Amino acid sequence: MIDQLVKAPPIGETRDRELLKDAHSFIYFHSPGGDLAAHFFFPPGHDPETANAPVILFLHGGMWDLSMPTQFVPHALHFAARGAVCMCIEYRVSNKGGSSPVEALEDATMAMVFLRKNAATLGIDPKKIVFTGAASGAHLALCCATLPEIGNEPGDHYRPAALILFSPLVNTTRKGTCRENFSSDKEARLYSPSEYVPRSGLPPCIMYHGRNDRLIPVELVSRFAKRYARKKNSCELMEFEGAGHTFFNFNSHQQNYEVTLRSADFFLVDLGLLKPDPLAGEL
Repeated sequence: MIDQLVKAPPIGETRDRELLKDAHSFIYFHSPGGDLAAHFFFPPGHDPETANAPVILFLHGGMWDLSMPTQFVPHALHFAARGAVCMCIEYRVSNKGGSSPVEALEDATMAMVFLRKNAATLGIDPKKIVFTGAASGAHLALCCATLPEIGNEPGDHYRPAALILFSPLVNTTRKGTCRENFSSDKEARLYSPSEYVPRSGLPPCIMYHGRNDRLIPVELVSRFAKRYARKKNSCELMEFEGAGHTFFNFNSHQQNYEVTLRSADFFLVDLGLLKPDPLAGEL
């Protein structure tokens, strides 16, 4: 049944092709800027006709400028082995067509639409879609989780079941960072997750941030996490001493990668989205 989906052409860079050699790549959105691909990693023995697996949608960083769809492939391989269908998407960025964060957000919402529309074909549970994002990708995930309205749709139409966020960009107002990426201060405030918390009914969230992050000050994230956790929402922030913006990446710091990956795994187990890892006690 999966073969019914529109396949995406192989990605260009040699390194990225190698990382995606085991992925199933499909077009998830025919955007105004061109077709966008989603790279899927399925659990061993995954049978779409009988499976009802949780999904983890990965949104790469790059401050809406660089396209880095393979950033979370190591994470995707881990969680696919743990029973989740993992989806690493390409989304529009400024260095390819001059796209804005608002257009990137449209792409993230269309990835959610694709998952729900093709849930039976993919063998997934549309009620168990987790968003994982880094920096600008975390911003897109938070917009889907917090904005009361996105485009012409109610915000809860795109709300994930849970959030796993690395070096998250939480505030794009004048008091935050990166408002210059938007067309105006008004637009930057409209799409700032910080403007929509505290509010009830937000998905459980775990955040990881380096205390030496020069792009996104940890104080902004700490303040946001405390506000998010009000009104009975669950939000945990893990701060890493001496760590910078990319501290969590597989090729940046092996120990931080392992610590954050294992923590995220426990987070999903606690939510009932993954089964306990029988090897966890040995690591």
